[in-house]
Order: sequence, then structure tokens, then C-alpha cells
Amino acid sequence: MKLIFATRPSALARWQTQYVIQLLQSAWPGLECEEQVIVTTGDRVIDRPLPEIGGKGLFTSELENALLSGEVHAAVHSLKDLPVEDTAGIVVAAIPERESAFDVLISVKGKTLSNLPEGARVGTCSLRRTAQVLALRPDLTILPLRGNVDTRVRKVLNDEYDAIILAYAGVARLGLQVHITETLPLNVMLPAPGQGALAVQCRADDVETINYLSAIHDSITSASVNAERAFLAALGGGCSLPVGAFAQKNNGQIILTGGVISVDGKQSIRLSAMDKEPHQLGERLAELVLERGAADLLKAVI
Repeated sequence: MKLIFATRPSALARWQTQYVIQLLQSAWPGLECEEQVIVTTGDRVIDRPLPEIGGKGLFTSELENALLSGEVHAAVHSLKDLPVEDTAGIVVAAIPERESAFDVLISVKGKTLSNLPEGARVGTCSLRRTAQVLALRPDLTILPLRGNVDTRVRKVLNDEYDAIILAYAGVARLGLQVHITETLPLNVMLPAPGQGALAVQCRADDVETINYLSAIHDSITSASVNAERAFLAALGGGCSLPVGAFAQKNNGQIILTGGVISVDGKQSIRLSAMDKEPHQLGERLAELVLERGAADLLKAVI
């Protein structure tokens, strides 16, 4: 059998798809795989912030359409880009072992977030990152930053920004770690739910592909990211919300920390909880932050 994978044209998307293919071919020697490149809305519209052009599904809907039509067998996504609502007829059949979920700062002059000069230009289009940066450094100037990971790194190296914030996973996967100035700790920057993890989708009725993909599924990663995404879903589900979450499995228990931050960074609600069942844990933590007033912070962006 030959598996055809839908992938976006960016260097990172191609890397991620090739990585999944390599995992599969190690598990299933002789399995033939090929890529089919599909340009998404998020790839085409690069001059406007993501929340302005829709947020949900900007990097995924065209790939899902190719799956549903039978044009391809599978699609690889950054899990944080997948809407929390499942698309009818499609399942996430594999979540491989996760890369680091942390965010990083890149500054061409070697500055960290705490010692950037007053008014420094920091690039990001993420409300989550913007809110958490402003919580620590309200004096900084936040500027929109779009483009692929390599494009964004090139922009800061060309002095278009004093610093930018990206996910460590994307930077590392492209071999650009040398440019990292600082890895931002969780008490400064909670990552996006699912950040650092990959999701491999296929049709729900494609039993053969599901069987192949099951060999590269990591249950520990799955439990952690499912708790994070359940937390996000219970808060409204938008990937552009100023919501961060990070979970780890330890001795059979999942420890989840979640936070909601006002867009200006002046207010935040951050709590942790523990449970064995990821969806129950995420929903319960969402209830707790909502009881503390998170709904008021989210009203400004929903």
C-alpha cells in the first residue's frame, strides 16, 4: 500500500510530514509514502494578523477537504493549529512523542525579555504571547509578525524587530536553535494548548490507515495534550484566545496548568489541577478559572 500525505508548502510543514513518514517507515519497513503539497488560507494571506482572517482552521481546512474527498490518506498538522472541534468523518489517529512545548525569544542583540530596552519592538501575532509579554513588560511595543518560521527569524535578523517570540519546536525542527536568546519559563509564558505536538489525521472509516498510524502514537503525549485542548474547548475553543496551558503525565496522574490573560496583560488567572482522565481534568480546570472571573477576560476577544 502507498500512503499519500497532505502537507502545507512551508519548510516546517514539509519537515513535520517527512518526520512522520520516517517514523512510519521505521515501524512498517517497506511502506511507501508520498507527499501532496496543498496551499491553505493561512499560507496565502500573510499580511494580516491571524485573528483578523478567521483564526480557526486557517492552516487545516484545505487539508481536511483533501482527506474527505479521498485525494489523500493522511494529513500532518501542528496540533496547536487544529481546531478543538473534530471535523465530521475525520479522526486524529496518531500523536507522536512531543517536542518541547516552550516558547523562545530571539533577539539579534542577545537581549532577554527582561532586559530588552524600553519600547523595544517585539514581533508576534499571538494574543496569548502578547498578553503574557505585556504582563511582564508593559513598556514594550508589540508588532504583528506573520510568515513561516524561517521568514520570521530572517525578519528579526534583518533588524525589522528587536525581538520575536516563537515556539521552540518549530525553531528546533528547522535547525535554527543557534538564534535562540532565551527559553521562556512556564511562569512567564504558558504555551498554546498542544504546542510542540504533531497530529496525524485520517478518515474515520479508513481502518487500514488508522492501523498504520497507531504504531507511532504516543499515549503519554496524547494524555497531556488532550487535557490542554479540553481546557481550551471548555473556554470557547478559539486558537487565537489569550489562553495558555501545559500538562505533564506523572505516575499515572496528569498535572495541568492553565491560564487566561487579559489582552493588555494587566489581569491573569492561572490555576493547576490533577486527574487521571484528560478531558475531565481540562473541563474541571476551565470551570475553576471561569469561577475566578476568566469569562470577563475573554469577553474582550470572543
